[in-house]
Amino acid sequence: MLILGKNISALITIFGATGDLSYRKLFPSIYNLFQKGYFAESFALIGTGLNELTTEEFRKQVRVSIQNHIDNPKKIESFLNHLFYKQQDVNSKESYTSLLQLSQELDEQFSLEGNRLFYLAISPNFFGIITNHLKKSGLTQTKGFKRIIIEKPFGDDFKSAEKLNQQIRNAFEEDEIFRIDHYLGKEMIQNIERLRFGNTIFEPLWNNKYISNIQITSSEILGVEERGTYYESSGALKDMVQNHLLQIVSLLAMERPTSRRADDIVREKVQVLKALKNVEPIEINQNFVRGQYDKGIINNETVPAYRSETNVNKNSTTETFVAGKIEINNARWSGVPFYIRTGKRMSKKTIQIVIEFKKNPRNIYYENNKANLLVINVQPNEGFSLYVNSKKSNQNNEMQIVDLSYIMPINDKMNTVDAYENLMFDTLLGDQTNFTHWTELVHSWLFIDEIEKVWSYKQPNFPNYKAGENGPKESDELLEKDGLSWWNEL
Repeated sequence: MLILGKNISALITIFGATGDLSYRKLFPSIYNLFQKGYFAESFALIGTGLNELTTEEFRKQVRVSIQNHIDNPKKIESFLNHLFYKQQDVNSKESYTSLLQLSQELDEQFSLEGNRLFYLAISPNFFGIITNHLKKSGLTQTKGFKRIIIEKPFGDDFKSAEKLNQQIRNAFEEDEIFRIDHYLGKEMIQNIERLRFGNTIFEPLWNNKYISNIQITSSEILGVEERGTYYESSGALKDMVQNHLLQIVSLLAMERPTSRRADDIVREKVQVLKALKNVEPIEINQNFVRGQYDKGIINNETVPAYRSETNVNKNSTTETFVAGKIEINNARWSGVPFYIRTGKRMSKKTIQIVIEFKKNPRNIYYENNKANLLVINVQPNEGFSLYVNSKKSNQNNEMQIVDLSYIMPINDKMNTVDAYENLMFDTLLGDQTNFTHWTELVHSWLFIDEIEKVWSYKQPNFPNYKAGENGPKESDELLEKDGLSWWNEL
């Protein structure tokens, strides 16, 4: 592993370099690493795509993307000199031969030590094809490291994920595969471990003796926008729950790892996913809610129903909202429900985790006693709040809830790295801590497949919530039957 602060030598090859993800996230993130001095001169980037572009035209496009997203473009000219473009047909054997030749030339020109990082910012349909050609062409035969970053979706179900994994493993070992989940690159998601294991006021209470329930919300104001084709084949269950939300559950529920090493953390996360309560069909119908947004009003503007969005079936049964009750069968968490919800066209954009502690039944102020809460705000206002009971400033011994909050200062927030920058840096260091291991995918897909199977037997009554609302009423009823309610900061 490289030492933090040491110049990183690498050739980064991006398949899909002319796509939206590359321009919005990848190039600004890589530029940030460059201007912070992690690369110096020992770095080169090849962007590939179907478009007919010269390297100069490509550099101009990258310049615009960086200037639109970065506040400090001082080193942009130097950065662009390290960028090259190659038109690439991912199905053509010959195109990989010429890519190998260019890679070897740049390796020598920039003293890259044979280190190669491939980023597949492209449809998963091409993952197997590309990795097969990378191996056969000799691009993975290098004296330095070889690593590959893969975007979701990683499969459509367990069987397709397994097939895809086998294809990629023909060219890369598991410790060379970086399956990106951008939630794991967010500062406050990475802070979960520090809050738990770095504070003695929390870790002894982090169990079913003291915690009543945990709520995880990821909501968006936006609809599917231009992603109708993708979303029709995915839906909220696969797009959000299978990866992002189950990853958060595993971080919140895992046992203390023996070290900060990636394999030790993965081992504990896998134990949580293995312990997810097997959901029978009747429990799925009782504990999971799906929804689809209708037209409604957001920010005083009328927005269309999901079925009226571009590239969406007019009779679509794809869910844009999911809420669920997840239970974990182990000694620490038995009896503690983990409630999740995620949806599009809701009232607010937020990612939030609420840990609700049990009330003290022996409190002499019981009639006014509120539950203590630890609220972790992942976005937009990064920080956390601890809600505690305190006496009001009067003579009546009345109680009030007091909010002890930390909100990231604006100056710190301006300097906060993007999730993609975090994860790109980790990949260059070879640190898989904040990436999804294949074993985690196995158990998350097995869990999701059971829900998907039950849902496929019955046509949903869609649409069932208006844009601007927080999901269908069944989402609230899911908690009400347990005597609880969603924490209503939405």
